[in-house]
Amino acid sequence: MKKLALLGALALSVLTNVSVAADGKPVRIGIEAAYPPFASKAADGSIVGFDYDIGNALCAEMKVKCQWVEQEFDGLIPALKVRKIDMILSSMSITDERKRSVDFTNKYYNSPAKLVMKEGAQVNDIKTDLKGKKLGVQRGSIHDRFATEVLEPAGVSITRYSSQNEIYLDLTAGRLDGTLADATLLDDGFLKTDAGKGFAFTGPDFNDPKYFGEGIGIAVRKNDGELKEKLNTAISTIRENGTYKKIQDKYFNFNIYGN
Repeated sequence: MKKLALLGALALSVLTNVSVAADGKPVRIGIEAAYPPFASKAADGSIVGFDYDIGNALCAEMKVKCQWVEQEFDGLIPALKVRKIDMILSSMSITDERKRSVDFTNKYYNSPAKLVMKEGAQVNDIKTDLKGKKLGVQRGSIHDRFATEVLEPAGVSITRYSSQNEIYLDLTAGRLDGTLADATLLDDGFLKTDAGKGFAFTGPDFNDPKYFGEGIGIAVRKNDGELKEKLNTAISTIRENGTYKKIQDKYFNFNIYGN
C-alpha cells in the first residue's frame, strides 16, 4: 500500500500560476522532492524549498507556464532524454560526464561536498581513515560516482540509497558510519535537526571538478538551445533585480551562489 501511495505521489504535478507560453504548452520541470532545504514535501503534499522557489521565479521571469514533475533523482536525466520533462531543476551538479548526455545552464548555486559522521570522528586521509567504514550515498549522484571510483577501491563499504532521507535513517540507527553529500543539504537537512544531534562534519571539502563539477545548473536537452538561453537570461535577471537574494535569504544565512 505504501508503494502504491508513493508511486501516486511521484506522479503528481504542481502548476505554477504564471502566464501561458506562446505555444500554450507548459514547460515541464523535473524535480526530486526529497532533498531539503532545496526541495521537499510540506504537510499538505505541496513542494517547498529553494529549488522550487527559484524555478517558479524563473518561470515568472520568462512568462511561461511551468509544470513540476516529481521523479527520483537517478531517473531525471532518462526522463529528460525521452521527453517526459523539458528541464531538470533539482540541485544537479554540472559535470563533464553529465554534459555528454545533456546541456546545462549557467550555475544557479554552488556548494562543496562533505562527510558527516559521529562527533569526534577524525578523517585526515580519506583513503586510510575511512577504510572499513560504511558510508551511504544517494544513487546516481556525484557523490555516488566519487565513492565508486575513489572510496570503494580504498576499502570503504558503500551503500546506495534512493534518497538522502533514507540515509539519515540508517545513519541514526547505527547501520552506517557516515554519509557523503552536499554540505548545505547535510547542514540544514540533518545536522540542524534533532536527528542530527551527535553527528558533525569531518574531513576536507570535496570539490574536485572531475567529480563535483562546476556548480549547480539546470539541465536541458542537447538540442534545446532556446530554452537554455532563456533560462540563462532569467537567472541573470533575478540575480540583478533582487529576487534571487530574497529567495536565498529565506533558506540560508550566507551567499549560496558563490563567486
